[in-house]
Amino acid sequence: MTEPVIAQKAPYAVELEAGRKYAWCRCGLSAKQPFCDGSHKETDLRPLVFEAEKSGRAFLCGCKRTGNPPFCDGSHKSL
Repeated sequence: MTEPVIAQKAPYAVELEAGRKYAWCRCGLSAKQPFCDGSHKETDLRPLVFEAEKSGRAFLCGCKRTGNPPFCDGSHKSL
């Protein structure tokens, strides 16, 4: 599998903590969306590990088609 599954056609609103690392699911298979639960192991895709720059609400991509991973850029609107 090289193309991610669309987990949902909308972003996930999440609370992030500044300085904390997160693993955003790239494959779309995780049961803990938008974060990785290891489901990618049967795919060619790997999670995107990022560190939150600031605390607060963020909108992480649910369709896995964003041009600004892990953040939503509205790409889901064209699906």
